[in-house]
This record gives sequence, structure tokens and C-alpha cells, in this order.
Amino acid sequence: MINAFRNYNPLNILWLAILLFLLRIGYAYNAPPKLAFTYLEPFARLLVPGAYQYAFPPLVDVFLAGVLVFIQALLVNGLVNQYGLLTKPNFLPALMYIVLSSLFTPFLVLSPPLVCNFLLIWMLYKLFGLYKGDDAKSITYDLGMIVAIGSLIYLPFIYLFLTIWAALLLFRPFYWREWIIGIMGYATIFFFLAVAYYLSDNMAIFYSIWVPLTTKFPTHVKIDYYNYLVLVPVIIIFILGIIKIRQIFFRSYVQVRKSFQLLFIVFLIAGLSFYVKAEFSLTHFLLCVIPVSVFFAYYFLYANARWFYESLFFILLISIVYFQFNTF
Repeated sequence: MINAFRNYNPLNILWLAILLFLLRIGYAYNAPPKLAFTYLEPFARLLVPGAYQYAFPPLVDVFLAGVLVFIQALLVNGLVNQYGLLTKPNFLPALMYIVLSSLFTPFLVLSPPLVCNFLLIWMLYKLFGLYKGDDAKSITYDLGMIVAIGSLIYLPFIYLFLTIWAALLLFRPFYWREWIIGIMGYATIFFFLAVAYYLSDNMAIFYSIWVPLTTKFPTHVKIDYYNYLVLVPVIIIFILGIIKIRQIFFRSYVQVRKSFQLLFIVFLIAGLSFYVKAEFSLTHFLLCVIPVSVFFAYYFLYANARWFYESLFFILLISIVYFQFNTF
């Protein structure tokens, strides 16, 4: 299967759709009677009042989530190919995105992090464009606004503002106006939100928005380790991908090297910002799927022993399907 997606063949789009269906049909059949989907943070619901938590029946919820993942997979694939991160066009990033977006059952339904992945992809298009851009001020302003919109949907997204400064550090010479204008873009969105709260006489609620950001980083998280055995092949592939990147890292173009450094920073920031939400939820780690998909694609594109990488990918697929039906 991997070899087929190493080529940029439009027929692979059909195989992606089939794989997406196969990885989700089991959960769709056994979906719970109600699936909650809150597409805005509580402090932003003043903008869209009304009851919408159970707006979609379970099958519709899973179907819409699958459609979003499919579109995002193609966008990620286009991003990687446009900026030449894998040296030649292929469909491996899309394949990896669809597979990794099916790792856990909470990934298979509509959730704020899934919606925010559209914003993160949009951000990455703009962040990679900083390398050759003549004037980054308008781009960083737009990026600040994108992060602010993402924060309205899912508050931990606010930490991805740090990726703007990371990209400026990697791609641009220091120019203080470019560093400040991103904050102005972010403040623009929340200025209008503050006006809405002021006009509705709810400024006290607006001030409480930032309270979760003061939460201390947890020393431990209570999880059932048996349900996370599916991560064993994921960790193996991720480590092999990092090793493969290191082997040919300095033979790549400067832009490609810096882009992979930025993706790793995105992975770290997205992964470590989970603690902002009061309740631990696996859906948060959907924000990590985009950079990890690129690392996986890099490994599978340059791996040599076909029997090994095909077997490893097959084990990953079997693990995902198995753990969807077994919760121990």
C-alpha cells in the first residue's frame, strides 16, 4: 500500500476515501446514542446563542467528521507538496493524516480540535510563506487573528501563537515590528469580543476567560495504559522518522530544514497545551496529527526495506481497528 501512495497519482484520492470509510465504519455502527459537539468555548457562546450541543445524530456526526478529515488530509498533502518538504509530490502525507486521525475513538467524531486543524493548516501555509516573503507584517497580523479565532473555538489553541514567533525566529531576520504586529492581530478579534460583552453588560465573564491559562502543568494524568497500546507502532514509526530525517537533514534545502524544525515546534506546543482544559480529553491531540503525519510520510518515502515498512504500516492499521472494538 505504501508504494502506491509514494506516487502522485490522482487515483490515490479514491483509495484514501475507501481507507477513511474502513477505519470509521466500525465505530459508526457502534456509536453511542448521543454525541456532544460544542464548537465554541463557553465564553464565546454569546456570539452564537442557542442550544447546539447535540445538533447532529451520531451517524451524521461521524460522517461529517470523516468529511472534514478527508478535506484536511488533501490540504495537508497540498501544503507538503507545494513547499517541497518531501522533495517530490506524493500522497503519503494525506494517507498518514487519515490513519493518524483514526487512532482513538474520540478522534472519530466532531470536536473543536478537529475544526481548529483547518486553522492550523491555514497557519502553516502562511508560516512557510514567511521564508521568501518581502514583508511579513501583514502575514503575522493575519496569523494573530487566526490564532484568536481558534481560541474562540478551543482555548488551548492560544498557545499556537508561539509558533508565529518561532517562525519569525527561523525564517526572518529580527525586526521588532513583525513580532509585535501578531499581538495586534490577536487583540483585534478579542477587542470586538470585549465590545460584545460590554454591550451585554457581561464584562466580568470576559475577564474570566484567561483564568484557565494560569492552571499549573499537571504532574501526572490518570489514564488506562491498556487503551494506549495502539501508540506502540506510532512511537516506533515516529522515532524511525526522526532518525531518517537526521540522516539526510543537512542535504536538504535550508527552507526544508527550517520547515521541519517549525513542524517539530508545532508538535511540542500543541501536545503540551492540553492541560488548559479542566478535563483531560484525547481529542486535544488531534492538533498534533498534522506535524506527525509529515514526519511519518518522510519516513515511509525514504525507507528502504519494503517488507519492514509495509509490515509496520499494516500493524498500525490492525492496531487501530482492534482497539476501536476493545476498551479492556
